[in-house]
Amino acid sequence: MNLGTRKLLDRSFTALGIGSIVIMALMLLAVLAPIVTNGFGALVFQGTVEHRKMLFNEFHRGDKAALQAEIADSDASRKAIYAMLDSFDAELASMDEAKRDELGEKYEQVKSSLRALLGPLPHDEVPALERMKYGQTRWDKAEEKLHELLYEKEWDYSNPDEMAKSYEVSRAVAFQGTSLVRLFPYVERNIRALMLPRWTFYWGFITDNSVDAHFFGGIWPEIKGTIFLAIGAMLFAFPLGVIAAVYFTEYARDGFLTSLLRSANSTLAGVPSIVFGLFGLAFFINTLHVSESKSVLAGSLTLAIMILPTIIRSAEEAILAVPKTYKEASLGLGSTKWNTIVTVILPAALPGILTGGVISLGRAAGETAPIIFTAAVSVGAAIGFGDVFSSPTPALSWNIYNLASEHEAAAQIRHVQYGMVLALMSIVMLLNMSAIILRARISKKLKG
Repeated sequence: MNLGTRKLLDRSFTALGIGSIVIMALMLLAVLAPIVTNGFGALVFQGTVEHRKMLFNEFHRGDKAALQAEIADSDASRKAIYAMLDSFDAELASMDEAKRDELGEKYEQVKSSLRALLGPLPHDEVPALERMKYGQTRWDKAEEKLHELLYEKEWDYSNPDEMAKSYEVSRAVAFQGTSLVRLFPYVERNIRALMLPRWTFYWGFITDNSVDAHFFGGIWPEIKGTIFLAIGAMLFAFPLGVIAAVYFTEYARDGFLTSLLRSANSTLAGVPSIVFGLFGLAFFINTLHVSESKSVLAGSLTLAIMILPTIIRSAEEAILAVPKTYKEASLGLGSTKWNTIVTVILPAALPGILTGGVISLGRAAGETAPIIFTAAVSVGAAIGFGDVFSSPTPALSWNIYNLASEHEAAAQIRHVQYGMVLALMSIVMLLNMSAIILRARISKKLKG
């Protein structure tokens, strides 16, 4: 190969590598950008007076005098709405039965939309669910509910050759000629006076418990449960993994048994995580009875079994990377084999062992399938250290899936879902950054 061809190939491979890095960076940016922006939307947003009511009533947070003044200002604008409803109630009662039936259903839809926007109406009974005690707590959601109040969706079936097409019509059209027609433009003009939006930094999203299945409140139980599960898994898996790696590299002889154990370890590394979840349910809960049902302990043991092959492999590679001269010098000075392993080989391999351990810790924090059957619940309070042996816990990974796919009002709490994703990513990134910093410090200390 001549020099010109070699240079051309070198430049081509360099350009290909740079292009691949750029494409990966753009793809990562495309994935992370909406997560970060929408995730921060759970913390920083325009909160309404209903949000401040909820914080004071549910978490006893806020200035009572200032809140009462805001409620008085908001109620002053709402009184006109309630007067219009009372006026139309009297008007509706005086209509003939056919007209009353025609407008009655549409009127109930209007009142339902007002309840969703402003909260309970004056003559309503006290709702049983917290979600019905308040109106919209976020300004962006209030704007959506305002649109639902002003317009209703209709369907066009006129063309039999095409699927029905939806279109919107003003709700006010159905109430032309009645006193209620004045309500719709009034609400649209005075929506800010009704809701009093202002920018809010809701730090309680990280530290508060959830209220009414994440309609309000924060994600502290999920964060705490994730940390308990991940650290619990490492407490079991890390020592066992390092001991197994020491056995494979320093004590095991080449043979059928060693080969079988290595193959089993490699096979376990590729087993789907849902299988570990079923194994944890069958073995730790139903056979060993480490707890009566789901618990943090059972979930941690299941996660430990799942990440154990990765820890063994990374620790083994780190130990093998230690120069043999270290071992030979220690043995030559009269040290025992075990003392050499503990005082020479493991400290030298520690940066690589820690890196593998923290990567496994990040995986344990983000896994969903293994904890579905062993540890996770959809809703619950933050547990304490004394509860890890007997109680299940909410966890970020499971609750992200649950809120996105199974929650009855998933579209209304998208900000909570994105906030959980951002929190989980932040935890994993912090763990990895800690590993990088710790490895750098240990390496610097060993180089001395």
